[in-house]
Amino acid sequence: MGKILAITNQKGGVGKTTTCVNLAASLVATKKKVLLIDLDPQGNATMGSGIDKNDVEASLYDVLVLGKGVAEVSVHGENAGYDIVPSNSDVTAAEVELLDIENKEYRLRDALAVERAAYDYVIIDCPPSLNMLTVNALAAADGVIIPMQCEYYALEGLAALMDTINQIQESVNPSLQIEGLLRTMYDPRNSLTKDVSDQLLEYFGDKVYRTFIPRNIRLAEAPSFGMPVLFYDKQSKGAVAYLALAGEMLRRSDKEQTAAAVE
Repeated sequence: MGKILAITNQKGGVGKTTTCVNLAASLVATKKKVLLIDLDPQGNATMGSGIDKNDVEASLYDVLVLGKGVAEVSVHGENAGYDIVPSNSDVTAAEVELLDIENKEYRLRDALAVERAAYDYVIIDCPPSLNMLTVNALAAADGVIIPMQCEYYALEGLAALMDTINQIQESVNPSLQIEGLLRTMYDPRNSLTKDVSDQLLEYFGDKVYRTFIPRNIRLAEAPSFGMPVLFYDKQSKGAVAYLALAGEMLRRSDKEQTAAAVE
């Protein structure tokens, strides 16, 4: 059964979509089957995967509101290697219409109940806010990956996000776990970056991925070509970093499974 990971942070501009697209492609490179769900009405993950959000026959709206199956809506990203449930401006309406639907928090979880078995990983790109769409993602997820920049305001935002996750654990998804914290746009020459990074390691320990994502122009350029950086420039620092992240995730997963088997 596939592992469902929500990639979220209530602060915008921290690399959520970049991480979703490039982590998904890197997992595919390790022979994993991946589904990416674009939960953001802006549709950036859709476009960054080579899918025209304005030209899709169905979107996440059809899953959340009309009850269509994930397999009916998903498309294969030829430039990316994974399947994707696309998003566009229709999903904005879903946020409003969900309020009148029974069990609204669980629409995505229920839609994935069968389909997750077909994938090794399901990755959810969340919007930069706590709304009903994000609640659906957290209700469906096994774990949360938190991308964040190593700057002062990011720490404040992290505290608010941890409160949100605690509320979700108490109310709709008791099994939700923090999968890991990912340091993005990392510049080791900056003393503030190092200070914040040290604080994260102190408070979160092994939850902080040892892999960090550097500032990299290729990462910024790749979405305009509708492809993950691994296909745009596989030798770039950004591509190497996301491959390393995928490897670290898989090693962690193997270690957890071994520990569980021993118990």
